[in-house]
Amino acid sequence: MSAEFIKLYEENPDPKRIRHIAEVLRNGGVVIYPTDTVYGIGCDITNQRAVERIAKIKGVNPKKHNFSFICADLSDIAQYTRVIDKPVFKMMKKAFPGPFTFILEASSQVPKIMQMNKKTVGIRVPDHNVPRMLVEELGLPILTTSIHDEDDVIEYSTDPELIFEKYQNLVDVVIDGGYGQNVASTILDCTGPEVEVLRQGLGDLEDII
Repeated sequence: MSAEFIKLYEENPDPKRIRHIAEVLRNGGVVIYPTDTVYGIGCDITNQRAVERIAKIKGVNPKKHNFSFICADLSDIAQYTRVIDKPVFKMMKKAFPGPFTFILEASSQVPKIMQMNKKTVGIRVPDHNVPRMLVEELGLPILTTSIHDEDDVIEYSTDPELIFEKYQNLVDVVIDGGYGQNVASTILDCTGPEVEVLRQGLGDLEDII
């Protein structure tokens, strides 16, 4: 069955449509959605079958791949991570919502399938109402992994209609939030003595130090 193609504007997302998509996620669905950087594909992080489905779509091993997830705000993050150092917490307060992914030590609340062998997790709070409202309505974080393009020049898929064309038989919902960015989030590893930039993306480290 083909996926639903649902238009949602970033400024005033239709609450009725948000509730519907959250229900799809609650029932184990897989959704493609816009963020403040690139389009992401995600599901309820507690639904192992849905996480495995995304891993299959991406062609990765779910136990070895670095999946991240989206929280609605900083208050959500505390239950999914171990104690956060004060300097890191200050950085996160400046960075969120925004185009950053923080790699932190995972707490026991993070589903095992979301953790790699080293027990870390990537956390995002995007500066975009659609994914944050979905998390709030669902009551749980949603997994996030980028939609890549097979084009040699363009790394990420930015056109929602082309994304729908490609993924309509693989996912349950594709949200049309307009054209996305072609630069992913900046990934910061905060598990060592010094913060390490694993990937330079849209966010600038200098802005949050």
